[in-house]
Formats: sequence, structure tokens, C-alpha cells
Amino acid sequence: MSAVLVINSGSSSFKYQLIDLDTASPLASGLVERIGQDIGAAKHTVMLGKAEGPSVTATDATYRQELPIPSHTAGFQVMLDAFAAHGPSLEEYAPVAVGHRVVQGGARFFEPTLITDLVEINIDELSVLAPLHNPGALQGIRAARTGFPDVPHVAVFDTAFHQTMPPAAYTYAIDKRTAAKHRIRKYGFHGTSHKFVSEAAADFVGRPNAELRQIVLHLGNGASITAIDAGRSVDHSMGLTPLEGLVMGTRSGDLDPSVLLVLSQREHLAPEQLDAFLNTRSGLKGLAGVSDMRDIEQRRADGDADAALAFDVYIHRLRAYLGAYLAQLGGADVISFTAGVGENSPTVRAAALETLGYAGVVLDPERNASTDRGARVISTDDSPVTVLVVPTNEELEIARQTVSVAG
Repeated sequence: MSAVLVINSGSSSFKYQLIDLDTASPLASGLVERIGQDIGAAKHTVMLGKAEGPSVTATDATYRQELPIPSHTAGFQVMLDAFAAHGPSLEEYAPVAVGHRVVQGGARFFEPTLITDLVEINIDELSVLAPLHNPGALQGIRAARTGFPDVPHVAVFDTAFHQTMPPAAYTYAIDKRTAAKHRIRKYGFHGTSHKFVSEAAADFVGRPNAELRQIVLHLGNGASITAIDAGRSVDHSMGLTPLEGLVMGTRSGDLDPSVLLVLSQREHLAPEQLDAFLNTRSGLKGLAGVSDMRDIEQRRADGDADAALAFDVYIHRLRAYLGAYLAQLGGADVISFTAGVGENSPTVRAAALETLGYAGVVLDPERNASTDRGARVISTDDSPVTVLVVPTNEELEIARQTVSVAG
């Protein structure tokens, strides 16, 4: 039997998943964290039952340990030891390749790429565009190439799917020489999820992707929306960084750039403080003190004015982007919701689509309120636009793209 090992590495942690290529299901998953601290932590989960999607079930077995993990290389060995001790056997399910999630591929990488020493250098150079993400991914790549030296390693870039955006969509209206010098443009993110969901949606409705105008809303703690025409991303809400666009759990999304000048002058905030302010103290958390949409909805129902305003701001931004992308596409055939909020909040879905009757969106309240899992229709049978909930599976998409390159 064969499998693909998927690695999602950060600066002090990495997640992993071993995926059976025959069943497209996870065999095991885990998290190694607090790398470089006095005591690290590791969690390894073995999927004992039939896996449906990426989620852990009650029949799965999870093993935890705490121990010093001084580096990503040491953490990779902890992962290998966990496979040896608890399974599944990496001899029985020998990885044919290792797929790595890399956040920023810039304009250089527009497809999954076999990792070589030169590709590592390029990923390192692109760290200037993603200083919080690419360095950690590179550490994970180097550790994994040491641990599995005899199999191909493939980089799958969050930005790759959006490299089909036209210049009018990705160009910022600033001095073009300065923009070119510093590679300032819209790159887009969550591309692996948007690609997976748009293709799954086309399969679900039984129509070729090349015929469809789609809008995909990836709504989690990080949130983004993509306009997709004939399977190609033509516009996307995130920009140079994942900060632009929708209101998120702790990120502001769109705002007047002069806000930064005002904060710098009046609060005397340095660039790194401004970065932390907009990325970790804004969004839902900045407006209501909590970043989880479940808490927002509960507090809103209890009459909390801050939570009610946070919800309204969140929905206002969603509607603005939906309207813009309907205009860019000339209408939509399919609108899909995915990720934690998108898959699990009927309240958010209903509010976001409430004003779109003019565009052919007719939601079925009973279908929308259903707690069923899996891909499902939540619009009425006679709705001109089909509205779906489609669970995302970025790890499976990374595995598929990895195999497409590794052979």
C-alpha cells in the first residue's frame, strides 16, 4: 500500500497527516509543537475507523507526550518514533512522496513544484513576503528531506491557485517602480482550499468546471473569498499578505491605509506593533473581545451590543465582496461555503446571502439549518444559483498535487 505524508510546518511547530492514496483518507495525523522551548509537546492520532474527510472520530486513538524538542529535525524524529510505536507502519504504508504546504510562492511558483536545493533558495528568498510563514516551512522541508531522503518532496503553495488573476485584479495603484522593486502586488492565499472546494463543487453538481462561474467563501478564523471562472481564480480578497479582505477572527481585513499613519503618530506604534495590532488584536476580537464566531453568535443572541455590531460588520464585508464578485463574473452558477464558520454556521450563511435574491440566490431555510456533514445543497431546487456547503480538505488536495508532480 502507498501513501503521501503531508507536512504543514510553522516556526515552532508542524502538523502532519499520512494519507492513503487508494481511499483518499487519512491514516494518521499529528502535531509537534513548542519546538525550541524547554519542553515540547507531541500528539499522534491513529485513525482506527473508516475515516470520512479530515476529522478525528470517537474511534480514533490519540497519544500525547511532552519532551524536549530542540529543532524541527528532532521533531521529525519524534513523529517517526510515534509512527513506529503506535502505527500505522511506515513500511506497510510507505510514503511515495512528501507534500509540503508553503504559504508564499510569489509570482515564481504557480503550480506544485518538486523541491530541489534551488527551490529551497527561492522559498527562502520569498520569506521577505511571508516572514511569519516561509522560514518555518523551510525548516520543515529540510527536516523532512533528511528524514525521507529517498522519496520526492513537493512544495504546494497557497498562492499558486491565484496566479491566474489578471493584472487588473492583482495590481495595486501605487508607483509602479516602487511596487516592482519590492514585489508589491496581490498574491492571494487559501488557494489549496479554494481549488479543492471549487473542483468538489463542480463534481457535486455534475457539471464541468470549465462551464461554471463560482464563488467560494473560505470562512474560518482566517477568511477569504474567491471569484472563479472556468476553474481559474480571477479575483480574491486577500492581498500582499493574508491581512487584506474580509473581517476575520483577529485580523482587520480592509481598512483605510491612513489608519496606520494615525496609529503610528498618535499611539507611537512601531511597524512590528502595527503588524501585531492588525493581525492579532483586530477583527472580531478587536470589536467584541472574542475571535470565535460561535462565541459571537451566542453573545449576540444574549443581547451583547458589541457582539451584535461585530456580527453586522462581518456580514457587511461579506456582502460587499459577494456583490463585487457577482459583478466581476457577470453572475454565478455556484456559491460554496467552507471551513469552520462556512461549514457550521447557518446564521452566517443566511445573513450573507439574504440580499442576493436579485442575483438568483434562493436559500432553503430547512436545508441551511441541517446539521448533516458532507457536501450538500442549501438552496431551493428552483434557485437559479446553486448554493452549497462543501467541507474543505487541504491535506488531501496537497497529497493529490504532490502525486501529480512526484508520479
